[in-house]
Amino acid sequence: MKSQATLILALLMPLAAPAMAAPDQKPDYVSGEEEDKIIEAQDPSERIEVYLTLAQSRLDRIEEFRGKPMDPQYDNGAYIDHLLDEYISITDDLKNWIQDRYDRRVDMRKGLRKVLEVGPKQLHDLGRIQESPDAYATDYAKSLRDAKDDFTDTLDGATQALGDQLKIFGELKSEKAQAQSEKERTKEEKKRTKEEEKLQKKERKQAPPADDEN
Repeated sequence: MKSQATLILALLMPLAAPAMAAPDQKPDYVSGEEEDKIIEAQDPSERIEVYLTLAQSRLDRIEEFRGKPMDPQYDNGAYIDHLLDEYISITDDLKNWIQDRYDRRVDMRKGLRKVLEVGPKQLHDLGRIQESPDAYATDYAKSLRDAKDDFTDTLDGATQALGDQLKIFGELKSEKAQAQSEKERTKEEKKRTKEEEKLQKKERKQAPPADDEN
């Protein structure tokens, strides 16, 4: 039987993993400004939200481009295909980030909830492109299918990861509360013991002296 971590990995694995950029090399699917936003978002959930925003921006560009009259002298299909490739690369980065944080048992519940909140809209946007093909649809049909399949996997993985993290951090919270309660009980017992000792000492002082026997 597969472990939970293996299941998450299977759900989050990219359909076709892009070549990893060198540490000092900016990926060609994000701008310099976008890369800065990614790097600045060191909080796990904030980084997830940045990836989601960048992915949505590609879908918005496609919608805006398809809503205008297309110049037949321009390679319209290739442009849309390029934006879909960028979308896939960004969502692959999102999946890799979720997988890495999951493996490290880092709390990213807020970010995972965001994936499940905005994810269906992105799938809807991709479906709308697919359901209203234009004259150049065949040029980017494969990338569009891959984008939908890829992001569907992301949603499935995020759902599983969130469920696991709710259990993990719920248990940790319960254990912490139990430890705190035990600490409070120990503190109260010490306090009562000290008060009893003080009371006994006071009673001994107030007690009349015993008569001397002659």
